[in-house]
Amino acid sequence: MLCEKLIYMKIEEEIKSRFTDDYQKLTVNLYLTHSRLAEPFQKLLSTFDITPTQYNILRILRGQKQNPVSIGIIKSRMIERNSDVSRVIDRLLKKDLIIRKKNKLDKRQKDIIISETGLVLLEKIMAVQGDTDRYFENLTLSEVQLMNDLLDKIRKSIPSTNE
Repeated sequence: MLCEKLIYMKIEEEIKSRFTDDYQKLTVNLYLTHSRLAEPFQKLLSTFDITPTQYNILRILRGQKQNPVSIGIIKSRMIERNSDVSRVIDRLLKKDLIIRKKNKLDKRQKDIIISETGLVLLEKIMAVQGDTDRYFENLTLSEVQLMNDLLDKIRKSIPSTNE
């Protein structure tokens, strides 16, 4: 019962805090909601000995359908921008989850593709992950669409930090 109550608890009650205005409340609410969504997923990934960043890179590579991509392309498509993508790539390489080769046209560039082991790992994670959409089952389709539109609108106003 306590868990059900937390689902509908207002943020002021959950973190025992007051806000100066609704904009500040929205900022904290977004951070808190992200944290609550990320926690179980991070715990799941840790059982497979990978981080959310490594998972994100593997998904990007899987989406390339075995077409090699550069570190720059990977970096531009990541959910959480990480300036240390090269080190994450090194860790994935040590785990045999990716393959790295020299680019035939530019020897300074590296081509990255997901390995068969990486594809199998993603399948295992997806099989265990279950249906994450259940977190949103208390929203109507129009509410989900509105939320997506509003989040897109918020991100559009944030200055880009692309390098």
